[in-house]
Amino acid sequence: MIPINESITYIDDDQELCVSKFLSLVNAVWPGEYHEQFTKEALQKTLNITAWDHEKLVGCVRILTDGYFFGTITEILVSPGYQEKKIGKHLMELAFEHSPTSLFIGAQPGKEQFFEKLGYTKSIQSYQKKKQRK
Repeated sequence: MIPINESITYIDDDQELCVSKFLSLVNAVWPGEYHEQFTKEALQKTLNITAWDHEKLVGCVRILTDGYFFGTITEILVSPGYQEKKIGKHLMELAFEHSPTSLFIGAQPGKEQFFEKLGYTKSIQSYQKKKQRK
């Protein structure tokens, strides 16, 4: 654990991340219906860096990597009440520090400036072909 200020604590490889707490954070940022078991399996496949306000999960960045050629940020989430407090910035700094590879991320429209301020540069164009989530 890495304490940053009096209330936020960061865990740089949160292997004990609770699925229900993660889904509470996801729903605060991206409301929807998510399958708990599939979420658990997804969390086991990523390096999860988390931000906690005591027992409350307030931020998370997930890295999916092959360990050598490629690493991508699957998402960065900060609870709406905790945004604009540099939690996302610190999560991204920790992600870069702990990733074994360079990092790529597809920025949501309007969020590009956040990544540019952190030293990320525009790179490959992102494309998607959506499937219905289980």
